[in-house]
Amino acid sequence: MRFLPILTWGRDYNRSALSSDLMAALIVTIMLIPQSLAYALLAGLPAEAGLYASIVPILLYTVFGTSRALAVGPVAVVSLMTAAALSNIVEQGTMGYAVAALSLAGLSGVMLLAMGLFRLGFIANFLSHPVIAGFITASGLIIAASQLKHILGIDAQGHNLLELVLSLVENAPQTNWITAVIGIAATGFLFWVRKGLKPLLVRLGLGAGLTGTLVKTGPVAVVVLTTFAVWALGLADQGVRIVGVVPQSLPPFTLPSFSPSLLSQLLLPAFLISIIGFVESISVAQTLAAKKRQRIDPDQELIGLGAANIGASLTGGFPVTGGFSRSVVNFDAGAETPAAGAFTAFGLAIAAIALTPLVYFLPKATLSATIIVAVLSLVDFSILKRSWAYSKADFAAVLTTILATLLLGVEIGVSAGVVLSILLHLYASSKPHIAEVGQVPGTEHYRNILRHDVITDPSVVTLRVDESLYFANARYLEEKIQNRVAGDTSIRHVILQCSAINEIDLSALESLEAINERLREMDVKLHLSEVKGPVMDRLREQHFLSDMTGRVFLSQFEAAQAVKAQP
Repeated sequence: MRFLPILTWGRDYNRSALSSDLMAALIVTIMLIPQSLAYALLAGLPAEAGLYASIVPILLYTVFGTSRALAVGPVAVVSLMTAAALSNIVEQGTMGYAVAALSLAGLSGVMLLAMGLFRLGFIANFLSHPVIAGFITASGLIIAASQLKHILGIDAQGHNLLELVLSLVENAPQTNWITAVIGIAATGFLFWVRKGLKPLLVRLGLGAGLTGTLVKTGPVAVVVLTTFAVWALGLADQGVRIVGVVPQSLPPFTLPSFSPSLLSQLLLPAFLISIIGFVESISVAQTLAAKKRQRIDPDQELIGLGAANIGASLTGGFPVTGGFSRSVVNFDAGAETPAAGAFTAFGLAIAAIALTPLVYFLPKATLSATIIVAVLSLVDFSILKRSWAYSKADFAAVLTTILATLLLGVEIGVSAGVVLSILLHLYASSKPHIAEVGQVPGTEHYRNILRHDVITDPSVVTLRVDESLYFANARYLEEKIQNRVAGDTSIRHVILQCSAINEIDLSALESLEAINERLREMDVKLHLSEVKGPVMDRLREQHFLSDMTGRVFLSQFEAAQAVKAQP
């Protein structure tokens, strides 16, 4: 039951859920066909790879995943990271490139599966939300810029925004104006569908359900219209680049490469794709689950996504994860269980067999327009303003992530953001907030003497440490106490209020022992108050408490009253 959530929701499956799941699957399938083709193009792979990556992975997630609305498949950011990782290793368009994509998906799947089995979902917590927001914003700009070459019908290369812009400018004179007209018109139409079609349909008196469905099928409409135009007018003969032949088949059985040299080069990209994909997926899954008071198991989600990626590697796909836009559509369309994903997979399988000849004349400019419109909705520079106003450290992490991603590439960008976030956290926790507190008159509460009008005793210093004590901040506490006591000969007692201390590591314990000895030499007693149970349990295992010059008190008020009676 723990590893196969399908056994839980499958027992209560009924006709009502079947009806809702079928309707949601129909809408998501229609939406996913052009999206999957487009994201394969973004990843540098043949169009059919997008369909293949959207069939078996969805089926596997249906069995192993815990979200009832998450739609798994290719997504923009992971597709970009796939292209960025592989283009540095293998030439795009070769058989080796496709095999490397399979290996990347397999490696990512194994990592996700291992993290799930060992309950390591907490690793994703090292990616702060501001860093993720900055990375997605920068990636959205790079993705949009990378697709302009298809919009204009020119060749352009680059691993970062600067290289892409320079390449686009250099090749701009070779623009195919027919392709440009198709691409710009398709992009404009898709933006209008997102912003203007719904109000128009509402004014025409259509119901909310039908209006939402028509808006979501906008990409399909533009695919049909531009494909027909290219076929009817013979525009492929005039330089308009088309998708071409897409095999009419179900996903083939494939095997990734097990070459040690290739896998070693893919190790870091696979890890970054795994973490980024998991963070994006779990964020969407938890948001949607909360709306129906459902529960998501992060560790089981890792297993579900791991199985999906392993499935992609064995069926001609590339790395996948839970997509935001598809999942929201799936949820809004009424999906009740993960079975909606299975029905979507069957719909895509039918499309792979029966509909692929219809996309022969589909212009690549249309697929690029689909990508551009999708990713620009992810660009959010307001995170810079919010982080600047709230936390300069978060602002530094966001800005570094955005600039590094734009100028140096996606892998360096996200790595820089993660490293800087961890360093900033370590720096902040190395200088914890330590407040000197006094008694609020008429109460048993103790508050910061700089913020409140409190009662203090000149012979007693009470310090509240608002952070767990560990190797990085232990010496800071030593210096703080030393500086406070050294210049005041009237002090006879120092009380550490430990209400905010959740852990004391060995380095911090040694610092407390040093503090105790220095205060002993000054004829000052050290006391502790409000020590939490788990912390107290560990302190009892050491000799520190028996060597301490003072006592441990249950509350700060009790400590203050007790030391008043002492000389």
